[in-house]
Amino acid sequence: MADDPYKVLGLGRNASQDDIKKSYRRIAKTDHPDLNPDPAAHERFKAASAAYDLLKDPEQRARFDRGEIDAQGQEQAQRHYYREYAESGDNPYRQPHGFDDLSDVFSDLFGGRGGAGARRGGARSFDMRGPDQRFTLEIDFMTAARGGSTRITMPEGSVLEVRIPEGAHDGQVIRLRGKGGPGMGNGEPGDALLTLIVAENPDWRRDGNDVETTLPITIDEAVLGGKVEAQTIDGPVMLTIPRGASSGRKLRLKGRGIKGSDGRRGDQHVVLKIAMPPKVDDELARFMEEWRQNHAYDPGRRA
Repeated sequence: MADDPYKVLGLGRNASQDDIKKSYRRIAKTDHPDLNPDPAAHERFKAASAAYDLLKDPEQRARFDRGEIDAQGQEQAQRHYYREYAESGDNPYRQPHGFDDLSDVFSDLFGGRGGAGARRGGARSFDMRGPDQRFTLEIDFMTAARGGSTRITMPEGSVLEVRIPEGAHDGQVIRLRGKGGPGMGNGEPGDALLTLIVAENPDWRRDGNDVETTLPITIDEAVLGGKVEAQTIDGPVMLTIPRGASSGRKLRLKGRGIKGSDGRRGDQHVVLKIAMPPKVDDELARFMEEWRQNHAYDPGRRA
């Protein structure tokens, strides 16, 4: 990954969180391996995924901007004052930079273990956990809302079944333990981290755990009211349309939204939209002309 995740996403440091999300989506739509087989596109997508994973969390982004972590999300190296003193010319107990000194350095970096049990064939061994690998997984709206499972193909060719939790949200990270890069020596493999992207759905809009849909109704249903079938995450339900309903009016279906982390579900808001008949025939036109003569009104003056 490049040293500057902002440049990877084509943004400046003053970009908003929404700008970061939009830029990542744009890159994913053109360079995702499933959409673009070009190896260069794959590398751009990997870099963009890593950059987005770092910057999507405002707190983590702030730490990067302050220089506390690097572009990979790792802590920036701090000055080891004791080691500096130990290696200075003023220290009478300073040791030469031999093998043991280098072993200590590698031990600090890679988590090596000293002692007789850590020596093989007279040489000191080092065990290091494998690196975590980051990927992006796009799922549809209903899979995110209801939960489910999907299969992914890992870079080495293995196929994994990934469980998507109910109520999954855009940017959520799923950890697959032991499915990352291989370890060194006896070190365990790293994890695979999947960042979810919930694809947009023209029929559903999400706001936290609440969802919103649009329900077309006929002129007579708007005037007279009635029962109309409406789609929910759990399937169709019969919704009562009040008499005299206007386009844009919202009706609430309590507890029909997304399941939150606390187990409670949000609400579904149904926006009514009056749909004209495919053809206005003479009978309807005459009726409306007669009605308008005695009942004309100005919608802009109503409360």
